[in-house]
Amino acid sequence: MINIKLEEDLCCPVCHEIYTDPVIMSCSHSFCKACLQSWWAHKEKRDCPLCKRRSTKDIPSPNLRFKLFCLDHQELLCVVCRDSEKHIDHRCRPIDEAAQQHREELEEILKPSKERLKLSERVKVQLDQTAAHIKVQARHTERQIKEQFKKLHQFLAEEEEARMAALREEEEQKTGMMKEKMEALSREIADLSDTVRTTEEQLRAEDVSFLGVHIAGVDWGKKSALAFLSQTGPQHHRLTESSTNF
Repeated sequence: MINIKLEEDLCCPVCHEIYTDPVIMSCSHSFCKACLQSWWAHKEKRDCPLCKRRSTKDIPSPNLRFKLFCLDHQELLCVVCRDSEKHIDHRCRPIDEAAQQHREELEEILKPSKERLKLSERVKVQLDQTAAHIKVQARHTERQIKEQFKKLHQFLAEEEEARMAALREEEEQKTGMMKEKMEALSREIADLSDTVRTTEEQLRAEDVSFLGVHIAGVDWGKKSALAFLSQTGPQHHRLTESSTNF
C-alpha cells in the first residue's frame, strides 16, 4: 500500500490532487503547470507558492521525476531510471495509473470501516431515541406520581376533617349526657341531705318530745323512706354506673 510520503510526492501542494503536467521550479518544489500559472496570475512576482522564493525562469521546466512509478519497488521513477539495471524487467506504470490503483486498494480497505461507521451511526441514532424516550417516560411517570399523591393528600385532609367533626360531636353528646346526670345526682344529694338533717334534729330532741314525734310519725316516716329509697335507689345506682363509663 502507498505510504503517506509517497502520497505527498504524488500530490500537488496547491490543488492537493495527483500531478497533472508537473513542472519543477528552481527551488526544487513541484506543482501542476496549470496550478502554478493560476497562482502567478494573482501575483505581481513569480515566486514559489511554498517557500516564496522567486523563480529564475518564467516557464519552469517539466518535472521528469514524476512520470513513472515502479510497482515492484513501490517508488517513483524518471524515464532514465526506468531503463537502469536496477529496474530491468520491473513493472512500471504512469503515476496517474499507479495512483488510481492505490486509491482503489485503499478504498477496498476502507469499506469495512465505512460500513462499521454507518452501523455505529445507526446505533447512535437508536440510542439517542431511546434516551429521549426514557426522559419523556420519566417526566410522564413523575406527573402521575405527583397527581396521585395530591389526590391522596386531599383524601387524607378530608378524612381528618370528617373524623375530627365526628369526635367533636361525640364529645358534645357525652358532655350533655354527663351534665344531665350530674344535675339529677345533685338533686338526689340535696333531697338526701334534707332527710338526714331532719332526722338528726329529731334525734337531738328531748326524750318525751322525741318519743311523741317518733311514735306519731314512725309509720309515715317508714312509708316515706321506703318510697323514697325505692325511687332514688335504682336511679342512684344507674347514675353511679353511667358515670364510670365515660
